[in-house]
Amino acid sequence: MRIDLIALPDDITATVRRALEEDIGSGDITARLIAEQTLASASIISRENAVLCGTPWAEEVLRQVDPSIRVEWLATEGSDLEPNQAIARFRGPARALLSAERCMLNFLQTLSGTATISRSYAKKVAHTDVRLLDTRKTLPGLRTAQKYAVRVGGCFNHRMGLYDAFLIKENHISACGSITQAVATARQIAPGKPVEVEVETFAELDQALSAQADIIMLDNFELTDLHKAVAIARAFQGANCRLEASGGINDQSLVAVAETGVDYISMGILTKDVKAIDLSMRFERFNA
Repeated sequence: MRIDLIALPDDITATVRRALEEDIGSGDITARLIAEQTLASASIISRENAVLCGTPWAEEVLRQVDPSIRVEWLATEGSDLEPNQAIARFRGPARALLSAERCMLNFLQTLSGTATISRSYAKKVAHTDVRLLDTRKTLPGLRTAQKYAVRVGGCFNHRMGLYDAFLIKENHISACGSITQAVATARQIAPGKPVEVEVETFAELDQALSAQADIIMLDNFELTDLHKAVAIARAFQGANCRLEASGGINDQSLVAVAETGVDYISMGILTKDVKAIDLSMRFERFNA
């Protein structure tokens, strides 16, 4: 996937503004220890293997803190990093660089962590046609950023929120009376929005197929049952739905699930269990 074709979220400016307000607040009192006219040079170093992600957020941090800071990226967005690799160089007012440091690293470390785990899982199933999907299990306030990072890593996005697609689960079905009624009502409420139904049994699978759901989520199906469900869905007359496997899938079971022939596998681990990449910022020179 070409990184330059991945659309950036439109809330980067607002996200960065909130992060800076949280960190700097009324002002960085420690940075005031340094004379206002002092200039500094610095670089960011990767301490481990990773996928670089989050450079647009880092640049926005610098722009909002002090647009006079100059950055030279030594690695491109989406590229593979090695331990002790320099990824960027900076020059500008020392106070501003120090104030921007933590916020900039927070974005880079978190989004690079998301992209890194996404790429590792995408590589495991590259021999299949399955698409790995993220979920809504994201860090509060960073959903669009993490879902961007998932795409940089080579995986794909499920719905963004509760507004852009239906995901009909057990409680929705119970309240509506049946899968058939729930799907029919969804079509009336928001024509054109994707309608997905979560099923836990083969009886529910038959109902979802008959109701012509767009996507059927096979929740916590055993491997043999996934094979059976795929066969049933492909043989169902008039069915044109896609199948999604979900629930408890990890790096040990992923490949086997992908090879059942499901269209999608959704994995909350892509975003909710993210491990921040170890990056550090070194200040190299201070010039009065």
